[in-house]
Amino acid sequence: MSSTTESQSACATDKPDCGCANATTVISAGADTISSAGTTTVVYRIENMDCPTEETLIRQKLASIKDIAQLNFNLLERKLTVKHHLVDDKSIQSALQDIGMQVELINATEQSQQNVNAPTISNRSWWLAGLGIASAVAAEVIAWISGNESSWEVIVLSLFAIMVSGIGTYKKGWIALTNFNLNINALMAIAVTGAVIIGQWPEAAMVMVLFSLSEMIEALSLDRARNAIRGLMAMAPEQATVRQVDGSWLTVGTDQIQIGAILRVAPGERVPLDGILTEGASAIDQAPITGESIPVAKNIGDQLFAGTINQSGSFLYRVTSLKADSALARIIVRIEEAQASRAPTQRFVDQFAKVYTPVVFLLALAVMIVPPVFFALPWSVWVYKALVLLVIACPCALVVSTPVTVVSGLAAAAKAGILIKGGVYLEDGRNLKVLALDKTGTITLGKPSVTDISLLQGDANMHLQLAASLAIRSDHPVSGAISRYWQTQFPTLPLTEVVQFEALMGRGVKARMGDQWFYLGNHRLVEELGICNTSLEATLRTFESDGKTVVILCNETTPLLMVAVADTVRETSRQAITELHAMGVRTIMLTGDNTLTAKAIARHVGIDDARGDLLPEGKLAAIHQEIAQYGRVGMVGDGINDAPALAKAHIGFAMGAAGTDTALETADVALMDDDLRKIPQFIQLSQRTSRILKQNISLALGIKMIFLVLAVFGSASLWMAVFADMGASLLVIFNGLRLLKFSAASKSTVKSFI
Repeated sequence: MSSTTESQSACATDKPDCGCANATTVISAGADTISSAGTTTVVYRIENMDCPTEETLIRQKLASIKDIAQLNFNLLERKLTVKHHLVDDKSIQSALQDIGMQVELINATEQSQQNVNAPTISNRSWWLAGLGIASAVAAEVIAWISGNESSWEVIVLSLFAIMVSGIGTYKKGWIALTNFNLNINALMAIAVTGAVIIGQWPEAAMVMVLFSLSEMIEALSLDRARNAIRGLMAMAPEQATVRQVDGSWLTVGTDQIQIGAILRVAPGERVPLDGILTEGASAIDQAPITGESIPVAKNIGDQLFAGTINQSGSFLYRVTSLKADSALARIIVRIEEAQASRAPTQRFVDQFAKVYTPVVFLLALAVMIVPPVFFALPWSVWVYKALVLLVIACPCALVVSTPVTVVSGLAAAAKAGILIKGGVYLEDGRNLKVLALDKTGTITLGKPSVTDISLLQGDANMHLQLAASLAIRSDHPVSGAISRYWQTQFPTLPLTEVVQFEALMGRGVKARMGDQWFYLGNHRLVEELGICNTSLEATLRTFESDGKTVVILCNETTPLLMVAVADTVRETSRQAITELHAMGVRTIMLTGDNTLTAKAIARHVGIDDARGDLLPEGKLAAIHQEIAQYGRVGMVGDGINDAPALAKAHIGFAMGAAGTDTALETADVALMDDDLRKIPQFIQLSQRTSRILKQNISLALGIKMIFLVLAVFGSASLWMAVFADMGASLLVIFNGLRLLKFSAASKSTVKSFI
């Protein structure tokens, strides 16, 4: 059992899965005591829940339990997550069992394995289906040859076909009817029973056999979408070679390996768990995580991800994450959460289906009753037409068209190294009109290096030492460049002791060294301190016009040292911007760096507009402005300094998310590596998903409408209606599954530097 108690006071938001880590307690399987003030989360695996028919029935049944707060369905993995305020979950399990659901409580840490071992259709089911088909065909042949549809041979064969093929349908149909739910099983049970009553034995048998066969084929088709996710789960090996205390090596299950263990990976093997390389070197294929098939060179100190493939050398590495906490495991969790969220098209289809089925059912009743009662027409003819309408009343193809397409799109994106948090973002990507991008670490590598040092006053080495003493305490990339430069040039010299260190948002840092306050910051900081003179201004502009970022070391009254750094533009930035422009997406750079540097880099990569000297609130204001002027806006940022702008944008993108929990949690779309070209790929996938969704809805509705008209005019038979429903369902499923083959990776790169 997966059971979680969440403090309402600590997590008082309306967002599902708000993620208040310190307000979450995991209760072991079988635990029966929870905080009465908390919300408990349980996860069930329901073997016979794999289509929207069961979801609707479950929602309807559980709606009567008032202390249930939220239901999340993952039909492809047959999982139901329930958040409730009950003392225990017995009433939930009882309600599910009342409607014929096979319920199994599952442990959150075992969910991946449960998914991998998902059941397939048994040989017995195929044998029964074969017997049913043979009996139904035999009944049709005998009835056609003899001209008698009610002979004892025809009745026996038809009954046998209905029994071996339709017991499950009748059972589900009865449960649905007793719960006042007109789902496909209820409609089929009524239709077949009605056909038997009016003496259409062979057709009743053929309808039930065709329906059962279509259910099995549909289940196999849906397995293709399931397998796309299971393929991710199976990438990480179940065993690893672990160094023991005595120096020997032992093969151990990965779920037993603790953080800090040393593992050995041979050429051709997959990396079992996340870790840091400690001995040796190799080239690693990171495609399972990042979608990039070009192997990445790995040396001592580099990060390794579970599921990636060792291409060449043997190496040792230290485990940094448990199996359940690996980047691959986190990706799978996010995909499952995304599957559970409803896309806008799916919400529309679900609402439409709620109206469509009752309306067609009432139409069938009218067709059955009105002509015989008011016009003295034969009952058997109009009852038969009504039964055909009942089969057509099932919106199965329409309802299944959306989740299969969306999940296929999410799986295709994950294989390409694009993690999308839900169908809403997958559908909305095609509508983006503007993409705002941060500069450092997004357009550039985020690894600047020192290019120029200009002494403004005093001793250069002493002031560089002061600057490095401040820089080493900052996590900003520019500070990193200064501290690396100091360590390279003066590896043995100590830094100055710093006290009262403070970060100045969007401007720099300050601290006391000795009896003075020293500042290390940007152009804006020296302006605010009132110590920017004409000569300094001219020097700053010279560097900034060349695309360099300048920081100044100063005390409270005097600029002391100027350090210019330059970052390297990503090889893929120019191509990504070109592809975005070809799609009609406007691009804008929003950065805290100075305006001159921002505009120089923007010109270099072809960005439409650049705005510099922006604090977080300035970036937020820019997003507001772009939304007001252009409409849908996306934002690419680091998830921390850009948090307000990312939250305001319609879609927030995070880059290089494979190794960061924060990016996976906060971004709407996480790019698992640092390739900006994945954003045009995401938009292309969104466009293709939208096209397929429209095709599926048109197919499903079009086929239904055609047979609706044919049924009213007496030109459609029961078996034709079932065949059309089966055909429509399979058509939309296979059409949606085409997204699994999506590939838009751009291979050409242009190397560019500043």
